[in-house]
Amino acid sequence: MFLDWIFTTILVSLCVYLTVMVFYFKTLLRKEKLGNAMVKNTLGDAEVVIRKYQVQLQRALGNIDILSDELNKIRGDTKSLRTRNSQYRLESDKLRQRIKELEGKIEALL
Repeated sequence: MFLDWIFTTILVSLCVYLTVMVFYFKTLLRKEKLGNAMVKNTLGDAEVVIRKYQVQLQRALGNIDILSDELNKIRGDTKSLRTRNSQYRLESDKLRQRIKELEGKIEALL
């Protein structure tokens, strides 16, 4: 009888302990699933943001390429304008010198 009581007490205690442990691990599993779901959602949102910024970066790089091409064209135009300007200066200097020569000849004739 004493052994039956001890055996029954141990068996009931074991059942209560295992029931508590089942609920404990069930709760832990539920929390872990919620945590994993939140991490997946966060990673999904992060991927969307990364893609968005990647597209913006590609557009910006494209714009930079366009601007670089325009800048190179403008540099070329600037060089040609400087060359023309220096040619015009030389011609202007020659014409001024010719005017002075002609003025000198006119004065000599007077």
